[in-house]
Amino acid sequence: MQPEERQKRIETYLQQAEFASLEELAAHLGVSVSTVRRDLAVLEGKGNIRRTYGGARLLNPQSEEFIFARRDTRQLEEKEAIGRRAAMLAQPGQTLIVDAGSTAYHVARHLGALRPQIITNSLPVANLFASTPAVELILTGGVVYPRLGVMLGPVAVEALGKMHAEVAFMGAGGMTFEGVTNSHALLIEVQRAMLRAADRVVLCVDHTKLGRRSVAFLCEPEKIDAVVTDEAAPLEVVEGLRDRGIEVCLAPLNLRAPARRAAGAGS
Repeated sequence: MQPEERQKRIETYLQQAEFASLEELAAHLGVSVSTVRRDLAVLEGKGNIRRTYGGARLLNPQSEEFIFARRDTRQLEEKEAIGRRAAMLAQPGQTLIVDAGSTAYHVARHLGALRPQIITNSLPVANLFASTPAVELILTGGVVYPRLGVMLGPVAVEALGKMHAEVAFMGAGGMTFEGVTNSHALLIEVQRAMLRAADRVVLCVDHTKLGRRSVAFLCEPEKIDAVVTDEAAPLEVVEGLRDRGIEVCLAPLNLRAPARRAAGAGS
């Protein structure tokens, strides 16, 4: 494959994904990481892309596939139900990690009454609580990907390595009995740091993600303590996860969350 063709394929790939790791691009093209580095240097010189730590991002993406607001309209009723149910797994005053996915954002919408400390790499979650005195907000920092509404990279990973939370609410591109996956290697790096930082991990995914594999491997199913999904989840997947000792909560679509007791009340 000639350099011009490889570079065109890199740009096409980034149009769909907006960013990618060196390893991801090398696998896509079937070439070495050093070859990808040379191609990215050429593309950066043309002003088409910007190299980041361990990968590259497109400067002028055309596709709207990964814009946060657009993703958030998919399975909207299910995500809102999952958000209500997942928030019931947190306790008042806890430190909580909230992932940057659109489903995790719907969890965040129901956490404010708990007066938590929230750690996040999500710009929409940060905006949600930026003017809320009852919530102490901690941002991971990192490279900002505004179309995705996320902060990624080594700064975010390092920051999470110095933090601790009782619960992490996370999303994923897919979950099977073999493991949890997501769409990009750069997302995975930060999510693994979240896994290490939390005592308890709650995966929040609608039914379309169960039994499905995405691109990059995150972790084995046993690393997840609980899965919150909607009532359309495949029964065989739900039962299989429960057989592996994973708590599975099915969120009813038309049921409001019950009123919580006041903070400090007996359980």
